Amino acid sequence: MGEISTVGLDIAKSVFQVHGVDVDGAVVIRKRVSRVKVLEFFAALPPCLVGIEACPTAHHWSRKLQALGHTVRLMPPSYVKAYVKRSKNDANDAAAICEAVTRPSMRFVPTKSEQQQSALMLHRSRQLLVRQRTMLSNAIRGHVAELGIISAKGRNGTAELLEIIANPDDDRIPAVARLSLAILARQYAAVTTEIRAIEKQIYAWHRSCEESRRLEEIPGIGPIVATALVAEVGDWTAFSSGRSLAAWIGLVPRQHSTGGKERLGRISKQGNRHLRWLLVAGAMAVIRYARQHGTKRLWLVRLMGRRPVKVAAVALANKIARMAWAMMVRGERFNEPKLLPVAA
Repeated sequence: MGEISTVGLDIAKSVFQVHGVDVDGAVVIRKRVSRVKVLEFFAALPPCLVGIEACPTAHHWSRKLQALGHTVRLMPPSYVKAYVKRSKNDANDAAAICEAVTRPSMRFVPTKSEQQQSALMLHRSRQLLVRQRTMLSNAIRGHVAELGIISAKGRNGTAELLEIIANPDDDRIPAVARLSLAILARQYAAVTTEIRAIEKQIYAWHRSCEESRRLEEIPGIGPIVATALVAEVGDWTAFSSGRSLAAWIGLVPRQHSTGGKERLGRISKQGNRHLRWLLVAGAMAVIRYARQHGTKRLWLVRLMGRRPVKVAAVALANKIARMAWAMMVRGERFNEPKLLPVAA
């Protein structure tokens, strides 16, 4: 057996599993390493290829091991699963990672920088708070509906309910119920304040980022979507085409084809859920505007005429992702399409 050339590292909270092989594929080491001794262990190894599943803390360890001179490759856990032999345990997982990282057809996840992860923390925190605000709004609506008070949909309707709750002279709400509703109202206001603080930071980062400002020129992309794209994608050249980027996000139909028969279904649930949600929401805004004011995009007009709204929104989100890739890779700016004359 020679020296270690490839290592599969199964990371965890406190105990990591190492599986190392030499250039011939012979197993050199199987070892459990505590979290505090991981860097010490890899510092004693010669530079080698290290495979890690792209799960929580993986990007941190990738940066640390690269600083020690190792070549680190992050892989989607779903792609590594096929290489697990028999029962699942840490040793088998590490062996599967070691095997998968050497496959020429394996797809890897680029290591994110601390700046990228910091920006993503803003987006994830905002997403969590938005969900909490929606939960609070729904709870308030449900409680007051039991008292016969119904409001309009949306934030304006919630604002009306908050005014009713804050008014002690409104006798439609009993005193005991007003106490619990006032607590929910204060929580709603506090969460809204925190969301605005996070959005203020996102907008500041957006103004300082040239790539983000260029992306904002695409209809359907605002500061929130633009900064999320810059932070999530990072290296745009890692994708061979705009279609590859759209597939990575999960904006392509799922295939179940066989015998030369093409069967396309709904979009896959794989990919980047956060980016997919943002892009589809931006596409829905473009479609709503096109319905009210019209659009120069004849492709979109024809699509809206023959497909349901949400199907058209997903198709438009796919197109937006491909346009974003082309702009970033080629260093271009968005060109608004000209209105084509209608043939007589």
